Amino acid sequence: MVATATPEGERVWFRSYPSTVPHHLAIPDQLLTELLGESVRRWPGRTAIIYYGAKWSYHRLWQESERLAAALAREGVGAGDRVALYLPNTPAYPIAFLAILRLGAVVVQVSPLYIGQDLSRLLKDSAPKALVTLEILYPNLEKVRSEYAVPAVFVGRVRDFYPGILRPFVNIVLRRQNLPTGFPKDAWVRPWKKAVTTPGTIPAIRADPKTTPAVLQYTGGTTGRPKAAVLTHRNLVANVVQGNTWNIRLEPGNEVVMASIPLFHIYGLTVALLMGLAAGGTVVLQTRPEIRELLKLIDRYQPTQFPGVPALYMAFNRQPDIAKHRIHSIRYCVSGSAPLPLEVQRRFEELTGGTLVEGYGLSETSPITHVNPLSGNRRVGSIGVPVPETDQRVVDLETGTKVLGVNEEGELSVRGPQVMLEYYHQPEETNLVLRDGWFRTGDVARIDADGFAYIVDRKKDMVDVGGLKVYPREVEEVLFQHPAVGDAAVVGAPDPERGESVVAFIVRKPGAAVTAEELTLFVRDRIAHYKAPRRVEFREQLPRTGVQKVLRRVLREEAAKLPPPESKKA
Repeated sequence: MVATATPEGERVWFRSYPSTVPHHLAIPDQLLTELLGESVRRWPGRTAIIYYGAKWSYHRLWQESERLAAALAREGVGAGDRVALYLPNTPAYPIAFLAILRLGAVVVQVSPLYIGQDLSRLLKDSAPKALVTLEILYPNLEKVRSEYAVPAVFVGRVRDFYPGILRPFVNIVLRRQNLPTGFPKDAWVRPWKKAVTTPGTIPAIRADPKTTPAVLQYTGGTTGRPKAAVLTHRNLVANVVQGNTWNIRLEPGNEVVMASIPLFHIYGLTVALLMGLAAGGTVVLQTRPEIRELLKLIDRYQPTQFPGVPALYMAFNRQPDIAKHRIHSIRYCVSGSAPLPLEVQRRFEELTGGTLVEGYGLSETSPITHVNPLSGNRRVGSIGVPVPETDQRVVDLETGTKVLGVNEEGELSVRGPQVMLEYYHQPEETNLVLRDGWFRTGDVARIDADGFAYIVDRKKDMVDVGGLKVYPREVEEVLFQHPAVGDAAVVGAPDPERGESVVAFIVRKPGAAVTAEELTLFVRDRIAHYKAPRRVEFREQLPRTGVQKVLRRVLREEAAKLPPPESKKA
């Protein structure tokens, strides 16, 4: 049964599909590497990756991935083993991603922003047999080696991915930022450059795409405790095909995708990288989405697609000289990770002449489940309609078993080939969210009579900082480690730059003294910087219910009334 008050099996949202989008898709029975291998065979000489002027053709990308796969195999990595990617957006990411999958191994997504407890927790949970990183991130691994030592670490140097003429300047910039430029000499380190230049071959793997894991994508899920969604090859192949089918303006072999959103996030991985490569496109990588640099890259490479988050589009719109830039190449953009304000959408489309639509997805769904149509009917404030081969329904919040009707509010549930296999070695958590093929999203929603879905509230207390998810419990646990903190609660507050920012409400221990700045620095030293509070408010006590649960709703209301934090580097 579907989520609206219609006869069983009727998918009313089909009426809003553009005429060229099929209601049903035949998902290829392929491994993800086989799907992408078709692009290599079809467009071997076309540029697949651009990184600040350096270019990788599809042939070179494929060849270097095979050589790295052979190097990983020499370290004992094989089918089913896990290999962690601790990388920002650089060419190392797609090369290593393909190499791992070509062995039948599993990619473990690790945010390059993670340090300390964040990093060690994921490594201990996933137990990778190898890891790929850069010299600028390697010191973070050294600090947690006593908690989990990866057997083999492939380390690349940032300068090696730039054009030769720029390499001397890269080290100068890194030194100014107090980042390491030398190559680590530890016994467990393997040089990236040697791995991708040493000839080597591997046999093609054969496996069932429906049951073979491709990616462990970490998420807080329903509890705030990070866990890994197991995404199979079929999950990702299905979502790539669904996403590219939805793009009615797609021109295979001619697309240029601006990849400013991080690839370690499932949104960036699927929508920017995999959909781009599957369509024979050129993916322009930006290490971090700094807006002035982004505009220069747009001027130079003329992207046709620019997936992003609302905060990025806001920054784009605010640039005073935006009319001077060559932004009219942009034809298609999907906004995800946070609600897209109408005025941001209108202004962006007015400036570029392209189409910006809001979509929705989760780590557990590879991620796309809903998108607004690119032509015809689209609804302001809606996440859109289910993409082909995806069903939706709203169920009651208490039991999750009663299917609700039109415009009734409950928990959004989805079903389709992009829904994860399970949570990695957490069957109890899996059973909480997967039931009879339906995935419970944890978001409160309603569905109108035409099948458009609207997110009403969050069942989870997650804070969305510019598309990056922060779970309050995680930050609170760090705050409680400070000797002056007697009580703590973390909530999200509206932030004009990031969508939301983290606000901490603190009760000091009797006689203890600590400043807001000290607490912020304390958190930043222990977990990713974007998780640290941008505002710390001290209280005599925290509002609580009769059973002593913190009233987060009250704190969110207080936080919303505070003046926005001063702009500063996160």
